[in-house]
Amino acid sequence: MPRIVAIDTASEFGSIALVEDGEVLEELILHSPDGFGHVLFPHLDRLMRRHGWKHENVAGYAAGSGPGSFTGVRVAIAAVKGLSEATGAQAAAISNLQAMSLYGTSALRAPFFDARRGEIYAALYASDQTPAGPEIVTKFQSWHEALPQSAELLTPDPAIFAVEATQTPRALAGAIGRLAASRLTDPMSLDANYVRRSDAELNWVDK
Repeated sequence: MPRIVAIDTASEFGSIALVEDGEVLEELILHSPDGFGHVLFPHLDRLMRRHGWKHENVAGYAAGSGPGSFTGVRVAIAAVKGLSEATGAQAAAISNLQAMSLYGTSALRAPFFDARRGEIYAALYASDQTPAGPEIVTKFQSWHEALPQSAELLTPDPAIFAVEATQTPRALAGAIGRLAASRLTDPMSLDANYVRRSDAELNWVDK
């Protein structure tokens, strides 16, 4: 199993992790409400130095591809593409919802989290992380009522939705790195997973 550096900046609670042989060596939470561009690389440098890692020994870089903050997702994707191109390593982009599904224990897992504007980002995955439906942005109540009864709810904020659910960690870089180990590819093929269209697209008026 290769050495993976994983980066997630899809929300204000980002994280970076070092993954080797399928195990998370260390995961560092980055809380930066004003963005990650100015803090990401100094923290990554210190984390790698602490474990004696060098970029030339990294097989791949992984980014949380969203859904989440448009700017945050772009930061992670751009960082991973840049690092991969500079070092000749491969890369992977992993859905944040899929990474959340790793923390479930049931055959069918329903990860979701607050998307603001009264909506949630949500998905349905099998226990092997195979999608059982599309990733969507929707209203919680209607989505919840339509779920199979056997589906295990997973979210970082169960109290917000007043439901019984498995609480997932805010730091997802470790899970992203674990999933990425078997999905490394050409970094130029990476793309963001926004799910919701940007405000610019929603407000666009064709003149």
